[in-house]
Amino acid sequence: MLTRDVRHSVVDVADLSQLKGDLNNLQPVDVGEYITQLPKKQRAIAFRLLKKNQAIHVFEHLPTKVQEELINSLHDAQVAEIVGAMSPKERGELFDELPAGFVKWLLQELSPEERQATATILGYPEGTAGRVMTTEYMRLREGLTVSEALSKIRYQDEDKETIYHAYVTDNNRKLVNVISLRRLLFSLPSAKIRDIVSDHLIKVKTETPQREVAQIMKRYDLMSIPVVDRENRLVGVITIDDVIDILEEEATEDIQKLAGVSGDEAPLSPPQVTLRQRLPWLLGIMALYFGAASAITPFQSLIATLPVLAVIIPIFSNMGSTVGIQSLRVTIRGLGVGDVKHQDTGRILRKELLASLSTAVVLGITLTLLSLIWIPPQQQWIALIVGVVMAINTILAVTLATLLPMGLKRLKLDPTFISSPLLTTVLDAIGFLTFLSLISLGLKVFHLQF
Repeated sequence: MLTRDVRHSVVDVADLSQLKGDLNNLQPVDVGEYITQLPKKQRAIAFRLLKKNQAIHVFEHLPTKVQEELINSLHDAQVAEIVGAMSPKERGELFDELPAGFVKWLLQELSPEERQATATILGYPEGTAGRVMTTEYMRLREGLTVSEALSKIRYQDEDKETIYHAYVTDNNRKLVNVISLRRLLFSLPSAKIRDIVSDHLIKVKTETPQREVAQIMKRYDLMSIPVVDRENRLVGVITIDDVIDILEEEATEDIQKLAGVSGDEAPLSPPQVTLRQRLPWLLGIMALYFGAASAITPFQSLIATLPVLAVIIPIFSNMGSTVGIQSLRVTIRGLGVGDVKHQDTGRILRKELLASLSTAVVLGITLTLLSLIWIPPQQQWIALIVGVVMAINTILAVTLATLLPMGLKRLKLDPTFISSPLLTTVLDAIGFLTFLSLISLGLKVFHLQF
């Protein structure tokens, strides 16, 4: 991290020499963070203070929008040099954000090998293994000896992203197996690669969803995993650092959807971005809440007759929603990390119902007793209805919070579509109707008018 003394404005020319030395002696990720936090007009100044190699490494650690800003402020030759030095995966992410005409020019500036690698990655849909893989990996032919393999690695694979494993292919690039560098180092030089490869090969296809890739690598404690096409040809690998990015991206997306936030909004996003991402959801949620509130409309005269209901309804609503959200987040988290599958629906529902029965009884009794504080003595029967409906709504909440995301998963849809506001609205509508209908029925039973 940059020290407090270094965090000064780069417009102070007298300090630029000191800042240049500091920036070039720091880790690229820390410099990238510093440049990102600078005002827009000062980012290009700070970036130009970097040496060539430092600038290339720092550029890969910048957010895509900052990369795009810098590209517009740098000379074409500088842009071509920096983009050409990026990894194909990082380059593909950048190209997604740039105008098509500019991307076409940049592609022409790349070497034929880099152009092909970038085009390969861009050819796969977002969110798949093909889109997040790297094409920089160690490949060995199965007929090589250990001595020949080590020589190849030493002289040809120095620039590869990962050297923990080498991937063994036949002459048609079809994946045969995998071998660790450790096994190569401790095997006889004359041994054939085909005789010492791993007994277990775990791979994914280019169309495999990135979330599933992360789950597989987590399950088997892999540092990297090969990616093959439909003909079983090796086209790339996904490394552990890629998986960390995937998990962060997926977790962020799930949290935002559960809270009713669309898009990829960052904490330091401009106000207009925040407005654009949140306002559609807020308007939609308002419409949902309006629908739930409409369930109360036929009972306005009932609430006017029994004003205590206006005190009880918010408590009743909030408790039911909280119970549902707790269960919803546990279910979606389990689906997200691969702890449960849609085949486990029955087991999960049974567990949730068993737990909710005790919860329903406790909440029902508690709300009944609390309601007696506000309810007049002649209307204390209302407290009993409050407790019964609270218990019913508790069981209904965990049932919906379990079945809805599991059902979406079975249909191969995103379980996070069931956001907290959506579940809350459904529970409120059902709870209001049940509660007020039973109160109306109770008034008729006790021959009271309203």
